[in-house]
Amino acid sequence: MKATQQLHDLGQSLWLDDISRSLLNSGTLERYIKDLSVTGLTSNPSIFAKAIKDSADYDDSISQKVKAGKSGEDLFFDLAIEDLRRAADQFRPIYNQTKGMDGWVSLEVSPLLAHDTAGTVAAAKDLHVRANRPNLFIKIPGTPEGLPAIEDSIFAGIPINVTLLFSREQYLAAAEAYLRGIERRIAAGLPADVRSVASLFISRWDVAVANKVPEALRGQLGIAIAKRTHKAYVGMLASSRLQQIKQVGGQPQRLLWASTGSKDPKASDVLYVTSLAAPDTINTMPEGTLKAYADHGDRSALVSLDNSDCEEILNKFAQAGIDIDALAKQLQDEGAKSFVKSWTELLASIESKSAALQSVG
Repeated sequence: MKATQQLHDLGQSLWLDDISRSLLNSGTLERYIKDLSVTGLTSNPSIFAKAIKDSADYDDSISQKVKAGKSGEDLFFDLAIEDLRRAADQFRPIYNQTKGMDGWVSLEVSPLLAHDTAGTVAAAKDLHVRANRPNLFIKIPGTPEGLPAIEDSIFAGIPINVTLLFSREQYLAAAEAYLRGIERRIAAGLPADVRSVASLFISRWDVAVANKVPEALRGQLGIAIAKRTHKAYVGMLASSRLQQIKQVGGQPQRLLWASTGSKDPKASDVLYVTSLAAPDTINTMPEGTLKAYADHGDRSALVSLDNSDCEEILNKFAQAGIDIDALAKQLQDEGAKSFVKSWTELLASIESKSAALQSVG
């Protein structure tokens, strides 16, 4: 039995944090579903920027859309939706078998809307209609301006992947927004079953403090933050509020580990997989991390997540001068800016390709 299968059997969903037309055209995604227990997929502006810039796979589609008068964001979302529809269709049997708990893909709203509540809600509604797949999440960042947009989008019946969460407090705020949206639906007599995941970013914590703490603490902060958040998640699952929602057909918002590729050459390349094995959660992995875990994941280390030591470890970081709350806000702000940068590069790449293809044509 592969390590990925064992992780799946533990109760954790394995999603791929990647998308490209070559991944779909080559049958690689289909193989990952069959052989590596992959049951979902996430995307972001950085992933699409790389996929489109570094290959000619999108050239024909870009050329056709330019001739049809498409450009900029509108052209990009057409390309992205084409890919994600195909991926969603491959995961549809899993979505059906798990009754909507698994088998999802994700599409992010424009990062330029990270601090625009009304614009985010409008974009989420538009992309949800354009994608036209029941197992496609719209990704909205859990920024202060994003939280009311998450609530309003859930109320509108749009499945949401809350992205760019970095702490327990940010997770709880996102969970509250989700619950309020569901409770508003119940009060309005609408179905309560609108799905959501909350994506907690892990590895960026350790990158941020790599040169600021003693060597003995290296590679421990992201995992400690994840464990602290997981404790809050377990509490949310057991809450009377959620139980009331479940009684009328609602479902819990699932916790997802994001940014789980190890960026420290001294650390295990599967550090954030082995360390964060937990039932009722999702780990979305870069392709390299997924393949590494399938190849040499330590199956003997797979036990349910032990949260007992997280506060002790976080206290050590505090003693080393790390302000966790301030750093969480900084990481969220930097993450939003990073996606804007990738978005700008993505649109510039599409514009450049459009011009080049038109001159050839």
